[in-house]
Amino acid sequence: MAKNKKTLTDLPSDIKQQVEKGVSILEQGGIVAFPTDTVYGLGAGAYLTKAVDRIYQVKQRPRNMALPILLANTSQLAEVTESLPPVARLLAEHFLPGALTLVLRKAKSIPDIVSAGSDTIAVRVPAHPIPVALVSGIGMPIVGTSANISSRPSAVTAQEVVRQFGNTIDLVIDGGRCPGIESTIVDVTGSVPVILREGAISRQELQKICESIK
Repeated sequence: MAKNKKTLTDLPSDIKQQVEKGVSILEQGGIVAFPTDTVYGLGAGAYLTKAVDRIYQVKQRPRNMALPILLANTSQLAEVTESLPPVARLLAEHFLPGALTLVLRKAKSIPDIVSAGSDTIAVRVPAHPIPVALVSGIGMPIVGTSANISSRPSAVTAQEVVRQFGNTIDLVIDGGRCPGIESTIVDVTGSVPVILREGAISRQELQKICESIK
């Protein structure tokens, strides 16, 4: 699968400045919208519970619905999970960075507000330099839920984010239009991996790597 090799250093100076501002806002407990390789995301430092609480508020998201988190690279998977099953390693090796979200047993370090009290967490490493730079800059995973008010369509441009959220969020990084196809979600907490949502990565692509997937 092709990976997005572009790095932050390849981006225009105005985007770099937006990212630097975004990192500062996240460090102070703010929330930032940003483009990804799927749709626009809405982020906050995953260990900053007041910031995560704001995400629920501005999205009008039910508190029993967990929030996914984004990492800068696959090596961080071990930091946010209780254990990393062989099938998770296999799928990560082939599809991350990219549009694959893995549901794993969460580490104790992940606040319950992020996982909605569950013992699992949804994790992704995006193939996009902006969220990767935000995670690297703040030095912790970030919540990476889609930038939309619950029940409304996911935003694929910065303008759509602004139309939905107005001034209720602290910054929108305008990185152009996103592809608009959500990530594929695979639960790897059981003996057999299960596709919970088929998105940008097809069932057929996954089965080429893991025949047992359901």
